[in-house]
Amino acid sequence: ENTHVCPVCLGLPGALPVLNKQVVKLAIMAGAALNCSLNLISKFDRKNYFYPDLPTAYQITQYDQPICKNGYLEIEAAGKRKKIGINRIHLEEDAGKLLHSGTDITTSDYSLVDYNRAGVPLIEIATEPDLTTPVEARYFLEQLRAILEYIGVSDVKMEEGSLRCDANISMRPRGIQELGVKTEIKNMNSFRALERALEYECQRQVKLLTAGENVLPQTRTWDETTGKTLVMRDKTSALDYRYFPEADVPPLDLDPHWVQEIKATLPELPMARKARWIKEYSLSAYDADVLAATKALADFFEQTVRLHPDPKGVANWIMVEFLGLLNAHNQEIKASKITPAQLAQLLAKLDSGEISGKMAKKVFAEMFATGKAPQVIIAEKGLVQISDEKALTEIIERVMAANPQSVADYQSGKKKAFGFLMGQIMKETRGQANPQIVTQLLQRKLS
Repeated sequence: ENTHVCPVCLGLPGALPVLNKQVVKLAIMAGAALNCSLNLISKFDRKNYFYPDLPTAYQITQYDQPICKNGYLEIEAAGKRKKIGINRIHLEEDAGKLLHSGTDITTSDYSLVDYNRAGVPLIEIATEPDLTTPVEARYFLEQLRAILEYIGVSDVKMEEGSLRCDANISMRPRGIQELGVKTEIKNMNSFRALERALEYECQRQVKLLTAGENVLPQTRTWDETTGKTLVMRDKTSALDYRYFPEADVPPLDLDPHWVQEIKATLPELPMARKARWIKEYSLSAYDADVLAATKALADFFEQTVRLHPDPKGVANWIMVEFLGLLNAHNQEIKASKITPAQLAQLLAKLDSGEISGKMAKKVFAEMFATGKAPQVIIAEKGLVQISDEKALTEIIERVMAANPQSVADYQSGKKKAFGFLMGQIMKETRGQANPQIVTQLLQRKLS
């Protein structure tokens, strides 16, 4: 239902738009994070076209004087760093959303129009034609997503539409500078969809060109089910949007002091954070990449390391145990009941020998499910590791007395018997014996 609507976003007569100050601030932050030049004076324009999701039949946007331009984003691809140019960042209003009766617009008998997001401010980021492979395009979008999430510009949920991506793609012979005829691809709601759509379109265009046919300028939609792009509309004739200055929204004249205050609030960005971890914590590039993927995960890691200064140990637990549970329960880290302080407490008990690695995993799973502190769970379940040598020696002697054949087998050179005896000792102690101490004591007794 169209319930979050107002006279402005519905284009009712007499309703006048007002610029949202917060979105200007976020656009400035995005421009600074993407190394753009900021235009202190920019203006708004009307982009005129008719489509059912646009009640006014024009969109308020920025045409020839955008708020940011001439930036770049650095990505890592094939072990090398590469700068991808940012042509511009401009402010505009969102349109509505069409809800199709079929699987997509090309197979639907009718569509409903959702105006709840109409008029919501957004920024559009346009790149230079510097991306040369579908993999690079995915790397770029992943890096862009991380930056926008770190600086708080967006929650960047592609599946919910708060981060959207259209891709223009063309082919050209190797060594030729002139760009080929491009097609635009829409309806890609994940990084995987972006890469797959571009891979398919590469193959489609190469096949046409190899056969001596022309690539037509088109807007195409990605069909996730068939793994193909489908024609939405041709672009054989350039569409005249008849841009002209927006009379109801005055030009934007930014205060340089306000701009500097905003830039000063930028946090450490993902690539800089990864580089610092590799240098300070001796993390591998892969580990740093995984841990810095989202700001929430990166903050959790660093907060835990401050409390338990073993970066590699903390990284392993977060990447294997914590992310494993989050993925299994389809849960985001912000919704987790586990805190950095609790994980630090658990790892301290593991390092001290109070609990074994196997016990720690059981405790961690319980922490994830209940949010209880590790010491509470350890006490409730009686999971304290037995490390007292006198107590363990008595248990070892009982097990050896009960299994004389295994003792004889080991002493005659059958080393597998040692594993059997270890298993019996762990069974006797319900898995609570310290395996390192038991190994030492058992070897001493058997020799």
